[in-house]
Amino acid sequence: MKIKRFEFNMFPVNTYVVWDETGEAAIIDPGCYYQEEKVALKEFVEVQKLQVKHLLNTHLHLDHICGNPFVEKTWNVKSEANELDEYWVEEAPKQSRMFGFALSEQPAPPSLHLHDGAMVTFGNTKLEVIHVPGHSPGSIVFYCHEAHCMFSGDVLFQGSIGRADLAGGNFDTLIDGICSKLFVLPNETIVYPGHGAPTTIGAEKAENPFFRR
Repeated sequence: MKIKRFEFNMFPVNTYVVWDETGEAAIIDPGCYYQEEKVALKEFVEVQKLQVKHLLNTHLHLDHICGNPFVEKTWNVKSEANELDEYWVEEAPKQSRMFGFALSEQPAPPSLHLHDGAMVTFGNTKLEVIHVPGHSPGSIVFYCHEAHCMFSGDVLFQGSIGRADLAGGNFDTLIDGICSKLFVLPNETIVYPGHGAPTTIGAEKAENPFFRR
């Protein structure tokens, strides 16, 4: 499996293009807001000759979905996410105004709901959906056993965890979910977060201050 990371928008968000030897691909958390970001994403997909099969959202906070309409129109795909976050789609215009900018287009609710244990497939790649609420009610992680990696959204970061003080967040639920669902995975599992640099499960178990006793 191959992975390309982009940093998009003013927050900034990690957007991932994931593909394998078949050329089939998924785009995870398209945060492209500015025109040049949309161009960069489109040109990369075209140069690599990829067939985009999935638009995956780890959760539906504004910064992770502002590029959804562009991806949906460009590659004729619909967003896939957990339905417990759908209310954040309705809140997106108000949230953008709070941050001092406007969305050019209202993101649509996800067309496919992804639940804990579901499998997303494209080409020869399988991503397992792991539901880890706490940052948001519908936060999910995409885990690839074969490639020993995960896309953690805003659940787990290098040296930190997602905020739990937003609507629908819960600190204890987030901590419990990380410990029971993510820290049981192999230590060498690479964590590709929604913001910042990659890390590993082993490093976070040993060094993340939220879990040091």
